[in-house]
Parts: sequence; C-alpha cells; structure tokens
Amino acid sequence: MRFLKLPRSIRQLSSYVLAIALGVVLMVSTLQVLPSQAEPAPRVTAGDSSKLTVQRQSPATAAIGSTSFVTAAVNRVGTAVVRIDTERTITRRVDPFSEDPFFRRFFGDGFSQQMPSEQQLRGLGSGFIIDKSGLVLTNAHVVDKADKVTVRLKDGRTFEGKVQGIDEVTDLAVVKINAGNDLPVAPLGSSSNVQVGDWAIAVGNPLGFDNTVTLGIISTLKRSSAQVGINDKRLDFIQTDAAINPGNSGGPLLNGQGEVIGINTAIRPDAMGIGFAIPIDKAKAIAAQLQRDGKVAHPYLGVQMLTLTPDLAKENNTDPNSPIQIPEINGVFVMRVVPNSPAASAGIRRGDVILQIDGKAITSAEQLQNFVEDSRLGQVLQVKVQRGNQTQQLSIRTAELQNAS
Repeated sequence: MRFLKLPRSIRQLSSYVLAIALGVVLMVSTLQVLPSQAEPAPRVTAGDSSKLTVQRQSPATAAIGSTSFVTAAVNRVGTAVVRIDTERTITRRVDPFSEDPFFRRFFGDGFSQQMPSEQQLRGLGSGFIIDKSGLVLTNAHVVDKADKVTVRLKDGRTFEGKVQGIDEVTDLAVVKINAGNDLPVAPLGSSSNVQVGDWAIAVGNPLGFDNTVTLGIISTLKRSSAQVGINDKRLDFIQTDAAINPGNSGGPLLNGQGEVIGINTAIRPDAMGIGFAIPIDKAKAIAAQLQRDGKVAHPYLGVQMLTLTPDLAKENNTDPNSPIQIPEINGVFVMRVVPNSPAASAGIRRGDVILQIDGKAITSAEQLQNFVEDSRLGQVLQVKVQRGNQTQQLSIRTAELQNAS
C-alpha cells in the first residue's frame, strides 16, 4: 500500500530498475548455458602456431583430398603413354583422258603434269608401352597399311616404330621401338573387375593435343561390336562417357587406381558422351599372339545372321510383301551364306534358324559369334537348325577367317 502512495515518477523509476535487473539475471543464465552447446575456441599465444586447430573438412573435401585421384592415376601411368604418327603413300590412277591428244588440245600439255599420281596421307593416334623392351600396344587402324610409323614419347624423344603384328578383327596392333631397356611401362589392370559406375580416365592425343586427360565413368559393359555398328569386328566393348576424340585411338582407359582397363578405340559420331574401349583382358591375349606369330587366327562359319525373336518373326510373317515365312521362335536367323565357306559346304541355307551348337541353346547373334570365336580352327561343330517346319542336324568344320571385311 505504501508503494502505491509514492509519487508517480518514483514508481515509474522503480519499475525500470526492476526490469533491468531481471534482464541482467536472464542474460547471465543464458551465458552459463551456451558454452555447453559449442566447443570453445582455442586460445593461441603469439608465436605458438603448433596449437592452431585445423578446421574440420567437409565430407566432399575429405573424399577429394588435396590432390585429385585423377592426378595420382595419371602420374602412375606417367610417360608410358605415347603419340603415334603415321605416313602412307597412295598411288592414284592417272586419268587416261589426260594423255589423249584430243583432250590435251583443250587443256594444254601441262595439265596431266599437274595431276599428282602419288599422295601422302598422315595419321595420328595414341598407344602405351607394355614392356621395358619397347613394346607398344595400340589400335590396328592407327598403323594399318602405314609406310612409316613414328613413336613420340612424352619427354619429346622420337623413335621409328616397327609393326610386329596386326589383328583387324579385334583392332589391335603391337609396335616395337628400340629405345633401350629402361622405358616406363603402363600398369595393366583387369577388365573383369570393372563395374558400371566405376571411374574411367582416358589418356591420349585427341586431335593432336598431346597428353590430354578426360574423366568419366563406365557406362556399360559387354557392348557388342554389332550393337555399336562395327560388324567386321568381334569384340565386346567397354562403354564410357569419358571424352574420346580422333587421336585418342590406341590410348589407355584407366580406372581410379591408374591401371589400364581398356584401349580407347571408337566413338559414335552421331552422339556425345558415348565412347568404346577394348577390354584389357582381351588385349593381353591378342598382344601375346601378335608378339609370337605376328597375326591371330580366327575361326569362322561364313554366315550373315540376325537375332530372331517370336515378335520379330511375327512382324515379318504378317507383312503381305514378305518373301519368306519365318518360324516364330528364338534363335539366329541366317540372312546370307558366304560362298565357299564352311557353312556353305555343310549345307546351311538362307532362311535357316540356328537353334543349338554342340547341344547348347543359341538365342542371339552375339552368342553365336562368341561361341565360334572361342572354338578351335578345324573343330567340327554340331549345329541344329530349323528349316521351315523341320529341324536338321548339320556338322560344320570351322576354317580360318582370311579377311575381316
């Protein structure tokens, strides 16, 4: 009651003092709680930098690290990646009209001399050293039919290369250079351990830009050469989205550890981010044969074929303009039989559907091709075919493929 009897100004002053006092009490309480929610900053004296606390890395920074794994992978391959320059002289047939007197009356005597009969073609590719003695692995199409092969190392040294062997079917070649026995060697991995989504690092000389590195992932595995559109090859490619351009051919495709898992060989000109590499496990086997024999013998049957499904056969059979009725089954449809081939000698006909080989069901053209590729030269294969409404058992003896085309 006495408080109410005080003058109004004194009562207001007392209220302000009470509010300030309550605010101070709340602030002190808050300060006592905050230290338990955060670590105190380190107390560092001048000149004592050893007590500085390193800021915690984010998960992304910790994964990448101060040095990129790509840098480490490329450094591991080091100078084993080479540039391959080729020269080839082609002779052009001179137009017989240029030597005709009537023709020369109108164009002059010097016209025929202006038409070159020879032309120099130059090519560029990549490769990598697989042995200290100077063995270089590359693509067959890089050095095929070349009159001169020059191998340029990363340090600028150049050597004349001698082609030891070429296999057009797998697009592989081995080149030998004489540069002593202390050359860097690219570490070879295993393509059988590669998985979709793994890192892929392409190294080479695209478009003449030496020592170029691109990064991507493995997009898919076992992409057949038929699916890629390269029907004269027998390969199951590694597909990657790492940038591959002309000049990358023959260069290595690396995994994240810097091991060679493939050989860059092809691209899709109508797409971006679709490149193909020969699996290194296949390349190892072919390279060994090329070093030993200079060539690789490939067995063949001599048929052009198409994977047949019931839906595809039904679509054909419902077409009134179709020249042939096809059994609505799974198998391999024979589109053409090569004359004088093992298939022709065994009695295979156009329109036959191959169902089995040696008792194993065949459901795709790629499966049939791989089966024949893995067979021996001269091996007799028991082939079950359906011809119309009847099945037949035929014996085909494989022979050596002489021309990849």
